[in-house]
Amino acid sequence: MNSYPYFIVFVDNDYIIRFMNQPAQDHYLKKGKNLIGKSLFDCHNEKSIEKIKKNYEEIKKTGKDVFIFVNSKNQRVYMQGVKNEKGKWIGFIEGKNF
Repeated sequence: MNSYPYFIVFVDNDYIIRFMNQPAQDHYLKKGKNLIGKSLFDCHNEKSIEKIKKNYEEIKKTGKDVFIFVNSKNQRVYMQGVKNEKGKWIGFIEGKNF
């Protein structure tokens, strides 16, 4: 996943950032932020937090990816649910241009 040129961030069911590929780490470290192990909500405003929660609930209900927005670089940002080998939801990936 580190060779993928766009951000990939894995967030668990408690909204803790558990993995960031190299492009995501490089981007946030330039801003002085190491986010692995921290709450996703530490870097989002209240409106975004509610949208993230709603989108993840929608993913768990429907099993479908959720398109979030197009960023300033015209890249599409998506959330994609992740299940373990037993079919239980364990979190989601947020990424660009899946």
